[in-house]
Amino acid sequence: MRRLLRLLRSTVVLVWLCGALAVSTVALGLQAITLSAQVATVTAGATSAAIKHRKDLAKAVSKTRAKARLRRMIVAIPFVGGGAALAFEAQDFQDWQTENPEGSFAEYSCEVAEVSAALVDDVLQDLPEVMRPSRDVVMAKVPECAEHT
Repeated sequence: MRRLLRLLRSTVVLVWLCGALAVSTVALGLQAITLSAQVATVTAGATSAAIKHRKDLAKAVSKTRAKARLRRMIVAIPFVGGGAALAFEAQDFQDWQTENPEGSFAEYSCEVAEVSAALVDDVLQDLPEVMRPSRDVVMAKVPECAEHT
């Protein structure tokens, strides 16, 4: 009889353990499915945001290039071009000053000169060789700005 009770008790414990393991397995499976769905949702959202950002960036670059092209065309018109160049430069300075309210025109000029000096080789390469000035001639026109940086 004792043996039968021990066997029954062991059987009950084993059935209970098997049930607990089965329930745990199902619960973990459901949690894995839920987390996989969340990862898929977040990944899809990140992908769509990256695509939208890439499109917005391409649009901004395109707009900037178009603006620059229009500026070059307007500046090329005699008489109107000189005034337009001054107006464009004044607008660029005002835009810079909103970002740097304590900045002076000299600091703006130095910042523009530094950026221009970094891009001078690219710009010169775009010009036809017949019209291309030497790099030294162009760099001589760029002001020195060591005291403002």
